[in-house]
Amino acid sequence: MKKIPILLFALMAISLGIQAKKIPVHAWLGGPGKATDNEIAAYFADLKSKGIDALMYNGGHDPTTYERVGKLAHEAGLEFHAWIPAMVQAYSTKLDSSWYAVNDLGESALTHPAYVPHYTFLCPEREEVYRFLEELYVHVANVPYVDGIHLDYIRFPDVILARGLWKKYNLVMDREYPQFDYCYCDSCVAHFKAQTGIDIRQVKDPSAVPEWKQFRYDQITRIVNRLADAVHKEGKTISAAVFPGPSIAKKIVRQEWDKWNLDAFYPMNYNDFYLEDVRWIGKITQEEVKAVKGKSNVYSGLFICPNPANKAFEPDPENHGLTPEELGKAIKASIKNGATGICLFTPDRMTEAHWKVFVKAIH
Repeated sequence: MKKIPILLFALMAISLGIQAKKIPVHAWLGGPGKATDNEIAAYFADLKSKGIDALMYNGGHDPTTYERVGKLAHEAGLEFHAWIPAMVQAYSTKLDSSWYAVNDLGESALTHPAYVPHYTFLCPEREEVYRFLEELYVHVANVPYVDGIHLDYIRFPDVILARGLWKKYNLVMDREYPQFDYCYCDSCVAHFKAQTGIDIRQVKDPSAVPEWKQFRYDQITRIVNRLADAVHKEGKTISAAVFPGPSIAKKIVRQEWDKWNLDAFYPMNYNDFYLEDVRWIGKITQEEVKAVKGKSNVYSGLFICPNPANKAFEPDPENHGLTPEELGKAIKASIKNGATGICLFTPDRMTEAHWKVFVKAIH
C-alpha cells in the first residue's frame, strides 16, 4: 500500500516537470466586434486550454474596450497586452493632415498611400505625432487589466517589399523607388540638412547616402524609446512587432530595432513572404536573439496557413503560411535558436491539424 503514494508522487513530479518545460506561446488577436462577454470568455478559456499564455490584442483606441476584454482574459488565466498600431493612423479630428509622411515625389501618405489604402503613415519627426501616440498608449496602459503595450507599424512604409509580395502588387523592387521612399516633408529635410549639411532633395540617389538611412533609423528609434519611457513610468511592459533581422528590418522598413529599449520583440518571421523554407526561421531567429544581447525577450512570430490543402494553388501570399507539418518544425527551429517563445498569427487561422501538431511541439 505504501508504494501507491510514492507512485502517485512520481507521476505528479513527471507531470509538473513536463509543464515546467512548456514553450511560452503568445498570439496576435483582434476584436471584440459584436461578441458577448460569454462568447469571449469561452473563446479565451479554449485558447488557454490549448496552450496559449498571452494575447497581443487589437481592440482599437478606446481604453474601455481593453478594460472589458482584459478582465475576461485575466479570468481565463491569460496575459493581456494591448496591440495598437503606431505610425499608421486613419485621419481623425485628433490628427492634422500636415502630420503625415511625404514620399520622394512630394506626395502625402494621407492622400497617396503606398500599396494599400490603409498605409496612411505619420511622420516620426513631428513632435505632435509623438504627443498623440504618448497620450494614446499611456491612457491604455493605465487600464488595470492591461499587462503591457504592444506596438505595431512602428516604422516607415516598406521602401522595398518582401520578395514574396512583388507578384501580388505587380512590382519588381530591385532598388528604392521614390514613390515608396519616406519621409521628405519640410521638417525632415530641414532637420537632416541642419544635422549633416546635406540637402537630400538635391541628391540624385538618396539611397546612396548612408547618413540619410541612419537619420530615418534614428527617427523611429527615438520615438520608440520615448514611448518606452512613458509606458514604463506607468509600471507596464512594452514590446513591438518588428520585421525580421534586424538586417531585413533595416533594409525594407527602416527599423534598427536592436537599439530599442523594449521588454520584448516579436519579429514577424513569415518565411513565405521572403520565399524561404522553414529552415530560414531558425537562421533568422538566431540573428534576432544575438542582436538583443540578452537584454530583451524574443518571441518568434509564426504565420499560419488557414487552408493548408490549398496552399500550393493560392495566388495571394498573405493566404500562405505554415502548414501543420511546417508549424512543428518552425516551433522547434525558433526555440533551438534561442527564442524565448513563439507568437501565432493567428489562432483563428489554425486548423485542427495545426492544433494537434502544436500541442505536441510546445511541450
